[in-house]
Amino acid sequence: MPEASPALPPMRRHWLGLLIAAVVIVLDQWSKHVAVTELVFRTPVVVTAWFDWMLTYNTGAAFSFLADAGGWQRWFLSAIAAAVSAFIVIWLFRLAPEDRGLVLPLGLILGGGVGNLIDRITLGYVVDFVSWHYQDWYWPAFNVADAAISLGAAAWLWVALLGGSEGEVGPSGDASQSE
Repeated sequence: MPEASPALPPMRRHWLGLLIAAVVIVLDQWSKHVAVTELVFRTPVVVTAWFDWMLTYNTGAAFSFLADAGGWQRWFLSAIAAAVSAFIVIWLFRLAPEDRGLVLPLGLILGGGVGNLIDRITLGYVVDFVSWHYQDWYWPAFNVADAAISLGAAAWLWVALLGGSEGEVGPSGDASQSE
């Protein structure tokens, strides 16, 4: 009897990435629903000395970039998010076996992007509710989708810069050699 491979077959890897994205989207939309129904706009609920729940609405991109642009940014940013999401889905379906380490990062980025895209299209802004700060210095408020995008980007960089484990096929198609 042949041994089972520990890696997912190539035809199933894209489904895992899509499943990760779906979980992120559900958690993101659920958490935003709770934030909108339970929090008062711009009224912090103190959790610790450095962490509050605070409902805010972001009409711009990351760090409120373009927030005061007059409205055109809603559709511009939505189009970019939709295009990037489509690109990621295609990328997931075309992943080579040696790129299996990208499934998690791409799934996180896709889920976060679609989670914020849903807000932007349906509401005209993105719901943010996590507020980190130190004394009077505040990090821009964020949400589950933003966290997923950030974690996915960090994981993607990790895979891109540090590569796979020993013995994995590298970009050149040669098995890694350790000496």
